[in-house]
Amino acid sequence: MPEPAVPPRSAGAHPGWAVAVLAGLAIALGPALGPAHPAAAEEPAGPSLRCQVTDPRLAELSGLVDVGDRLLAIADGGEQVAVSVLDQTCRVVDETVAPLDPYDPEDLGVGPDGTVWLADTGDNNATRDTVALIALRPDGGTALFRLTYPDGPHDAEALLVAPDGTPYVVTKEVLGASRVYRPSAPLVDGGTVALADVSRVTFTLTGTPGGPVGRAGQLLVTGGAVARDGSRIALRTYTDAYVWPLTGSDVPAALAGEPVRIALPEAPQGEAVSFTADGAALLVAGEGLPGDVTLVPVPAGTAAPAPSSAADPSPAVALDDGGTVVPPVAAGLVAAGVATVLVWLAGRLRRGRAAGPPAG
Repeated sequence: MPEPAVPPRSAGAHPGWAVAVLAGLAIALGPALGPAHPAAAEEPAGPSLRCQVTDPRLAELSGLVDVGDRLLAIADGGEQVAVSVLDQTCRVVDETVAPLDPYDPEDLGVGPDGTVWLADTGDNNATRDTVALIALRPDGGTALFRLTYPDGPHDAEALLVAPDGTPYVVTKEVLGASRVYRPSAPLVDGGTVALADVSRVTFTLTGTPGGPVGRAGQLLVTGGAVARDGSRIALRTYTDAYVWPLTGSDVPAALAGEPVRIALPEAPQGEAVSFTADGAALLVAGEGLPGDVTLVPVPAGTAAPAPSSAADPSPAVALDDGGTVVPPVAAGLVAAGVATVLVWLAGRLRRGRAAGPPAG
C-alpha cells in the first residue's frame, strides 16, 4: 500500500501560523459575520471541577468521551494511536494502542455499535492532501479511512458521530465560518473517499475569556460531541459551547437551527467536549497539566423530543470498510453500543493487537 501523501507530522497541536496572522482580522471582522443568533439560556447551576488530569501522556488532551463510569481520552500527536481510559478521578487505568502513526488526531467519538472513532484531521497550516478517520472496533480490529476535502485543505478539530453512525467533520475557521463535511460515499479501509460540504455554522465574538489566541479563540471550533441518547449535539470553541437539539440523525438540519450558547470556564487551551452519560451536562477539558475536567450543566429544554419507536432513516453514508451498504441503525441501539464500549474497556481490545498502515 502506498504511503499517504502528507507532509511530516506536526510537532504539536498548538495554533498554527494562520491563526496568529489572521487573529487581528478575525477580531476586526467578527462582529460583521452573520451570527448564529444563539438563544438565551436559562440559568443552570454553575460549572464544577470533576477531576484533574495529571498523566503526562495527556498533556495535550484534545478529545474526550464519557461512557459512564469511565472516560476515553486522546492527546494530539504521538507516533501511534493511543486511547487512554480514565476513572472518575481522571487517573489513567488502561491504555489501548494501535500501530497506526497518526498525523494530528484531534477529536474522539463513539458509534452506535461501540466503535471508537478518532478524527485525524488536524492541519494547522492547511497542507495535507488527505485527512483520516481511524476506527477501533470492539472486536479488536482497526480501520483507516482517508478523506479529501472538495475545496482544498482545512484544519478541523471537531468530530460528530451521528446516532446512525455517520461521521461529520467540522472545520476550525479563523473568521468563525465553520464548514461541516461528511463522506460522500461508503468508506473503504485503506482507501480514499471524498468529503461533501453539507452545512455551515457561523460563530461570532462573545466576550468570553480564555484560549491561547485572545478574542479570536471565541470563533475557533475545537471539539464536538453527540449526546448518548441522540437528543442533542454540541460544538465548542476555546471559550464557549453551543448546544443544538437533534432529531434522528440529521446533523445538518440540527446545525441550521438556533443553538444555546454556554460560556465555559476560562482555560488556557480548551479543546475537548463530551456530554455526560446521562446527558445532563457537558464535560470540557484541554491541554496543560494539571488539566481540569470541568462539569458544565446544560440548560433544560435543549434536547429534541424523545424519538418514536420507528427506526431512524438510513445513514447518510454507509460505514462498511468493504464499500458495501450497511443496514440502517436505529437510534435505540446507542445504549447497546455504549454497553459494547464498556466491554471493550474491560479488555477485548488489547494493547498492540490492532494493525494497519500509517494514518493520513
